[in-house]
Formats: sequence, C-alpha cells, structure tokens
Amino acid sequence: MKKLVEKFSEQLVRALEIGRSFSFQTKSLSFDHVVVSGLGGSGIGASIVQEYVYDKLKVPFVVNKNYFIPAFVGSNTLFIACSYSGNTEETQAAVEAARRKKAVIVCITSGGALAAFARKHQYPLIELPGEMPPRACLGYSLVQLLFVLKSTKLIKPTFESEIHTAIISLNKNEKKIQKDAAVLAAQLKNKYVAIYGIAGIEGLTIRFRQQLNENCKVLSWHNVIPEMTHNEIVGWRSEHPDLAVVTCYHKGDYDRNLKRLSILKKLLSQYTGSVYNIELKGDSYWERAFYFIHLTDWVSVFLSEMNGHDAMEVKVIDHLKSHMAKK
Repeated sequence: MKKLVEKFSEQLVRALEIGRSFSFQTKSLSFDHVVVSGLGGSGIGASIVQEYVYDKLKVPFVVNKNYFIPAFVGSNTLFIACSYSGNTEETQAAVEAARRKKAVIVCITSGGALAAFARKHQYPLIELPGEMPPRACLGYSLVQLLFVLKSTKLIKPTFESEIHTAIISLNKNEKKIQKDAAVLAAQLKNKYVAIYGIAGIEGLTIRFRQQLNENCKVLSWHNVIPEMTHNEIVGWRSEHPDLAVVTCYHKGDYDRNLKRLSILKKLLSQYTGSVYNIELKGDSYWERAFYFIHLTDWVSVFLSEMNGHDAMEVKVIDHLKSHMAKK
C-alpha cells in the first residue's frame, strides 16, 4: 500500500491521459439527471465529484450505492457504472436495471463482468489499469467521472488545469505531507476516530474514514457541520480518552460554519485531550481535495504500521464475498 500511495501523483498524470483519450458519442447530450452507481473504493470518487458539481451542474447528480436504481432513471438519464474490479454485484444489478430503462450508459472499470457488459451492449467503456485494490485507484476512477461530464458538456474543462496544478503541488510538498501525516498518525495510535468536516467536503471525510477502516482496521465515523451541531453535539457529555477527533476545514469555508467549528472544538476538548486539525491547502477545489486525499492516505498507511496491521489485508470483506457467492 505504501508504494501505491507514493505513486498517487503519477496515477493522476495517467488518469488525465486516459480521460483525454475518451470520446463519447450519443444521439443526444441533453440529460435530465446524472446517476453514478458504485460502492466502496469505486464509489467514493462519485461522492467527491458530487460536491464539486454542486454549484456547477444544472441537473441533479445522484450517487447510487445499492442494487436498485431510482424510479426517475430513463432515456434522459446519464448513468455511469463505476466498478474497479468490474465484478461488484450491486453495480452489476444497477447497470442492468438502467439498461432495461434505456438510460444512456457509460462504464468505468479495469475489466471483469462490467467490461464484458459494456462490450456486449456497445456502451462507452473507460478501461483502467488493473490488479490493484480499488481504494488505491481513486485518482483513476474519480478523474474519469469528470471527463465523462466534460464529454457530455455538463461541466467545463477547468478541472484539468486544477488537477495539473495539484500534481505539481503534491510533488513539491511530498516530504512535508509525509512528515505531517506521520505526526497525525502517531496522535491517532490506538484510538477510535471521529472525523468532523465542513459541509462541502463530506465525500473527502468519508474517504478518510474508509481508509482508516480498511488500511488501519480502525473503527471510525464522520459527520458534517452544520448538521452535526444540530444533533450529534448533544452526545458529547462524558470523557472519552480512547477517542480522537480530527476536524477538517479550509480557511475559505463559510464563516458561520467556521465559527460553529471553533465553538465545537472548545466543547470537545472538555471530553477528550485528542482534538486535531487538518486544514485543506490549495487555491482550487481539486488542489485542496487531492492534498487532503494524499495526506490522509499517508496517515492511514503510517497508522496501520504503528498499530501492527497489514494495510492490504481485508480478509473480512473477502469472507463476506465468498459467502455471498454461495447459492
């Protein structure tokens, strides 16, 4: 996993190359909504893209993490099926349902049943490099979603220059990112972790949580401000020495939410001595997003080592899949 994280900026370079070679042809480029179906490491990119397009897309953007699809899916739906392995059973079921409802379908995968499905029905197919854990290929899948939206003229191509700048920044600051990640990982050792982010980066905080779950074998949860300060905040009323809190924000976030976060941190410090901050750095959404992803990926790698776990091992998921495969 460490080697895969080290190559994150290289992955982004390759992802841009793959995306630029993609061409999309359909009778109509007029869509009423966009649905992306994907789970786990294959689906988290859609959650992050969803927040990027929140104030850009003129039609609803829905992330589907289920066997079933929304009732509104039809011929005016752009339906993107994303499964790194190509064998995610929920995504296979969802894309087959979308086919029956005559949606416009694009498939993103490294192979498997989804690639075979795309070829059989002659759907546009973006093929990714294979034989890696899906969670280590976020750069590949996420960037392709942006190129599909660009090809259908749903978003402008400005993201390309933002990603290019992010790559330069990651390479320039790699040593400091690793150093900062190692410090935070040491602070989280042997702790459960609560992650609180500002609205607009929930997808990123979910990604961080998932990396702690899979790489570190750590129980963790997340919530978003301002919603968290309307409910979960009430649950904080006793000491939790085994719990660490990580708050995630950018200095340009909405001032009322930053004020809520400031008040929240003072409250939390009464109940745990482990309250830490991650400030997202960069001048654009994608600079900040990829900085955060890379930093927290390193946190998960270092923490897995400190806790004595193999970051690659996910035996419990393999166990579940083997039992699900039984008739």
